[in-house]
Amino acid sequence: MIITLKDGTQKEYQQPMTILEIATDISEGLARAATAGEVDGNVEDLRTVIDRDCQLNILTFDSPEGAGAFRHTTSHIMAQAIKRLYPDVKLAIGPSIADGFYYDIDSDTPLTAEDLEKIEAEMKKIVKEALPITRFTKPRDEAIAYFKEKNEPYKVELIEDLPEDAEISFYQQGEFVDLCAGPHLMSTKPVKAFKLTSLAGAYWRGSEKNKMLTRIYGTSFTKKADLEAYITRMEEAKKRDHRKLGKQLGLFMMRDEGPGFPFFLPNGMIVKNALLDYWREIHRKAGYVEISTPIMLNRQLWETSGHWDHYRENMYTTVIDDTDFAIKPMNCPGGILVYQSEPRSYRDLPLRMGEIGLVHRHEKSGQLHGLMRVRCFNQDDAHIFMTPEQICDEIKGVVKLIDEVYQLFGFKYHVELSTRPENSMGSDEDWEMATDGLRSALDDLGLDYVVNEGDGAFYGPKIDFHLEDSIGRTWQCGTIQLDFQLPLRFNCEYIGADGEKHRPIMIHRVVFGSVERFIGILIEHFAGAFPTWLSPEQVRVLPISDKYLDYADKVNAALNENGIRSSVDTRAEKIGYKIREARLAKVPYMLVVGAKEEEDGKVSVRSRFLGDEGQKNLDDFIAAIKEEIRTREMRKVEVEEN
Repeated sequence: MIITLKDGTQKEYQQPMTILEIATDISEGLARAATAGEVDGNVEDLRTVIDRDCQLNILTFDSPEGAGAFRHTTSHIMAQAIKRLYPDVKLAIGPSIADGFYYDIDSDTPLTAEDLEKIEAEMKKIVKEALPITRFTKPRDEAIAYFKEKNEPYKVELIEDLPEDAEISFYQQGEFVDLCAGPHLMSTKPVKAFKLTSLAGAYWRGSEKNKMLTRIYGTSFTKKADLEAYITRMEEAKKRDHRKLGKQLGLFMMRDEGPGFPFFLPNGMIVKNALLDYWREIHRKAGYVEISTPIMLNRQLWETSGHWDHYRENMYTTVIDDTDFAIKPMNCPGGILVYQSEPRSYRDLPLRMGEIGLVHRHEKSGQLHGLMRVRCFNQDDAHIFMTPEQICDEIKGVVKLIDEVYQLFGFKYHVELSTRPENSMGSDEDWEMATDGLRSALDDLGLDYVVNEGDGAFYGPKIDFHLEDSIGRTWQCGTIQLDFQLPLRFNCEYIGADGEKHRPIMIHRVVFGSVERFIGILIEHFAGAFPTWLSPEQVRVLPISDKYLDYADKVNAALNENGIRSSVDTRAEKIGYKIREARLAKVPYMLVVGAKEEEDGKVSVRSRFLGDEGQKNLDDFIAAIKEEIRTREMRKVEVEEN
């Protein structure tokens, strides 16, 4: 058999070989680092026997799939430790996730942080035992009987959902046996750097109708140094939690009366409006017009768009005058109605229409998370109608616009091209043309990207932008979706240069994505210390004592007249206290005023960028901060004050 490796080299073998044996043949070091293998695109165990020609990629922890196999094994080690310590606990599921793993358990006694310490200690024993991990299978009926005997009802339910002729796979390490599709490491020995991080509640199978289980989160790495770096990063993330800072800075709130529906407070509205002003400015320059479409439209529209059949579980519906209506989960059908509001010519194209549209999507209560996962949000949509010849240039223009925005905030990002999902509509020919259009634009721009098979929208392929924040976390925000389907379903037309009717092509795209979520990301990215142009309060005037309140008011009035958001701290407190309070409020500039400043018509400037910046003429300070705001400068913090 001929094995083609990732770099294109080929290895020939005369007999079946396991993936681990092939890795060992390539390199002893590779075999030690290997965690799984990818065979013709499918991730498999190292113990998998290959007996045919194939493409093989040996996976290590450095790849997402390889790290997944490593962390999936760690979740089994945790489950084994739990069953040793608490034999009556019932096990549900324990997958790997982006930064670690979790296991859902059903325990009559609530677990505490002390329990996590005990579980970790038992996990260390299991790792030290270096238990071999083996895989075996059973017919469906035998698998059900096995877990009924073990009194594991969640495992029984999972198996009962599988086809009657399914062969069920199990993994065993020592006395512990679990239902699992794999892949897993060869033994428990390599898992030496791990940490159980938190406890949470999780409904069985994500449904509020089912029992609430206990979810134990953890993470693991191949090196202790990497684990320690991760823990440090997570501690920093806690300090930056947008929910905590949002409350502290008076930006937004969530209420039980409207779970998942955020309330923006005055300071939060300043940030939101500053973002939207910027959005409108760059879109005007890029040739967009702005529209607004209704929040609710009838069922017939959503049936035509395909949302009623492909997206209904995420939509809120109601009945008015015996007619079904849906609150819009997306802005695109409304944008199409605007396109159809008058005849269009090829001379009108490309037509770029932007909309800050309020959309509603049903999210399960267990998935709600501050501004990051909500049930209503503003989507900074735009829909571009164009001719086939304009596809590449328009996609390039959107990519450049998204890049401009992310560069402003200091975000690095990577790009994914997502292809046709199973739940999709349209012809193979249209999907191939749309996917090739996106790919060609990315290639022309020289952008590196990875292909995310099967993760496109139901109406077209897409380009997703995953930005990286200041502590290394990634967020999917911007997206570009190329759509041949909705213009067809809505019978959109334009008159071409030949005088005949033609079908336009449509781009759906967002830059921020959810405006609410983007604000949450910015809060954490900047740790609440927004750049001056975004800060709710840009300057705070601090009189040394009540004797200088009149001068402080005069300074504040001059700032306000120049469009600078400022206030005066009139409290009868010492100046050191006022400075600390302003710093806690993340105010970029503090202007201290006393006898000398009043006499000279100056202000003593303190900033979070340089600390004490010395005395300045008020007019000079106003000119400098206005320029900083106008250019949306991102001043760097060069002096950390205690």
